[in-house]
Amino acid sequence: MATLTSDFAQSKPTESALIDENRSVTWAALDERVNRLVNGLRARGLATGDTVAIVAGNQCEWFELAQACAHGGWTYVPVNWHWVADELAYVFADATAKAVFVDQRYEAAVAEALGDPRGAGVQIVVGLRCDGNARVSADKRFVPYEDVVAAGDPSEPADQMLGGPMFYTSGTTGRPKGVRGALSGGMALTPDIMKLIAAGFANWLPVPGRTLLCGPFYHSAQWAFSFLPMIGGSSVVMQHKYDSAGALRLIDEHGCTNVHLVPTQMKRLLDLPDSVKSSYDGSSLTAVWHGAAPCPPAVKKGLIEWWGPKITEYYGSTEGSIISVVSSGDWMRKGGSVGKPLDTVDVLVVDDAGNPVPQGGEGTLYFRNKMGMSFSYHNDEEKTKAAHLEPGVFTTGDVGYLDAEGFLWLSDRKIDMIISGGVNIYPAEIEGVLAVHPSVDDVAVIGVPDEEFGESVKALVQVADGVSPSDALAQDLIAHCRKLLAGYKAPKSVDFIDEIPRTGTGKIQKAPLRAKYWEGKSRKI
Repeated sequence: MATLTSDFAQSKPTESALIDENRSVTWAALDERVNRLVNGLRARGLATGDTVAIVAGNQCEWFELAQACAHGGWTYVPVNWHWVADELAYVFADATAKAVFVDQRYEAAVAEALGDPRGAGVQIVVGLRCDGNARVSADKRFVPYEDVVAAGDPSEPADQMLGGPMFYTSGTTGRPKGVRGALSGGMALTPDIMKLIAAGFANWLPVPGRTLLCGPFYHSAQWAFSFLPMIGGSSVVMQHKYDSAGALRLIDEHGCTNVHLVPTQMKRLLDLPDSVKSSYDGSSLTAVWHGAAPCPPAVKKGLIEWWGPKITEYYGSTEGSIISVVSSGDWMRKGGSVGKPLDTVDVLVVDDAGNPVPQGGEGTLYFRNKMGMSFSYHNDEEKTKAAHLEPGVFTTGDVGYLDAEGFLWLSDRKIDMIISGGVNIYPAEIEGVLAVHPSVDDVAVIGVPDEEFGESVKALVQVADGVSPSDALAQDLIAHCRKLLAGYKAPKSVDFIDEIPRTGTGKIQKAPLRAKYWEGKSRKI
């Protein structure tokens, strides 16, 4: 039996481990399917240390693959399924993906990416629920997922080795970069180490319990708050596309005990009609975690009043995991704080010269994981070095301070990043796309306040000589971005200005551009 599923395959074999919108998988079936996947993929040439890319929605197969990688020693890249073919081809090549797993819903973009020269290194293409009409099925490397499962030996795999995720985050200089951490695979660790990591979640969540996954599994927080509890015996109920009323129904129908939300989802829940809210029981739900973006105080207060003091906020990142935590009670007293740092994290507040700032003073935030866990950016030593003050001491690019009680507060963001609906968006990537449009002479992309998403993407454009600003041009620029970037990265609005302010070295001066839109706000993020 597979190390991470064997206990539950024996103790509760007929209970559902995974439930998506189309099927469910028991613990016993999951254990066998993981064995078959590991053995079947090894038979097709995957070796310990290889990397695979997974382009799929929230579905049972995703968790089966994550479990298989955790036992086969494979690094897996959870791919954002909003990405267009050019973005996919880049990641396939940058990650050196030997295999690509693709869901029917996204196979057309994947097929196009695989036809790109950057997709030539992919040796195996596995279709999840892909029918005969799928473009990708014509690829000579293609094999149906269930064929791999059926052909795999159900016996416990030999030489089990830990593998894990490498999440890609967009970068301040353009293309996304993979974040390689302690659990990404490629090291001499057995899957048992994952049990120790997952055990820590029992301090925060009911484990074993039943998780509602209603955000994309390719997001590192959604992965952590669903896959890691699963290692401790929690089952997972999945919603592919978020729907507030549907989420409430799933909580009641399946007795879900915990859920991870982003502020946009929280606001949409509060915006539901009273008739829908009153039909929700919610007695099974004991832990609600939220993060990824600042939450408007009125939204958080409203949800606490509705659901009670079961809502916990955390501050963290893909690179550094969870850094600080604030309970409902502490937040009501310290509204706006992101809580106290974990016992396993040191917080350093430094000035621009790297010197410590006196307690209560504002500065760039750096963090040290006391357990020695660190990260690097895949194929980018320079970016890795820039993110560290010294080995093991890293920054998320945020500015803030620690108060007299040790609570952490955020006030600004030093790196050029937008967080919209809990998703990190980097302006440099969008600016690069807009800069090649013939009507654009210069461009700056910023985040502006948005009631629902926290921030939205705005492009400030200096038009080329002979071009007149117009609503039609604004729409054309947005459409141009949508052709080359995932839709969520495209500007939601375009403003035309006379000149983009730049420093003597040519760097865009974002602060004066942002000031107009953030005037009167208590913080600038």
